[in-house]
Amino acid sequence: MLLESIVTDPLVLADFPFEWNYVRSIIRVSLYVSVAAVALSTLCSLPIALVVGFTDFPGKRLVTSIINTGMGFPSVVVGLVVLFTVSNQGPLGSLELIFTPEAMIMSQFVLAAPVITGVSLAAVGSVDQNVRDAAYAMGGTRLDVALVTIKEARYGIATAVLAGFGRAISEVGSVLIVGGNIAGPDGTSKTRTLTTAIQLEARQGRYETAMVLGAILLVLVLVVNAIVVRLGSDEGGRY
Repeated sequence: MLLESIVTDPLVLADFPFEWNYVRSIIRVSLYVSVAAVALSTLCSLPIALVVGFTDFPGKRLVTSIINTGMGFPSVVVGLVVLFTVSNQGPLGSLELIFTPEAMIMSQFVLAAPVITGVSLAAVGSVDQNVRDAAYAMGGTRLDVALVTIKEARYGIATAVLAGFGRAISEVGSVLIVGGNIAGPDGTSKTRTLTTAIQLEARQGRYETAMVLGAILLVLVLVVNAIVVRLGSDEGGRY
């Protein structure tokens, strides 16, 4: 009945773009922004976790506290900071990133990086010291020891990436502020993600579309979780 009314009424179609093109574009933008942000966060977070986990230096406890505090950053505050950074008056204003997927990647990077760093740091710290000592005893360099540690902590690191992805793809406040939740006249998403689209559709009373988008978001999260669980079971099966 709902789809029939959309097809027969062009005014409803213009106001209620429940088409698979609309849904696909939202999924595409959501995955692009979240995967890019998590990939960049992982590239930055893992070296930091290894350095903090391997070395003793003055202020290490402070650095660890800052990382843990960052895991709870208010998303709207992050969104406001990124918005100021990419606005015309901000330091990156010349790049014209405001209300673009790239600005959304920046905000999700800030939110995901502390999560990935903190969980990875815990995973690295849980590796038995004897493993590191054995690697050193066999003539391994710092890089060799780091690679051995990463191998031993790979399930924990995968969990960290999962947690970062979950934080990124479920984000609403910051991406709404810096992205603007924009869709084109044809219903194609420009900066509209699954979470911001769900919020919009629910607020406007289009609960069927909100439920469809919510189900898709849930499936994506479950798929990622299943991959990590499979990695963990494969690891356990080797011992």
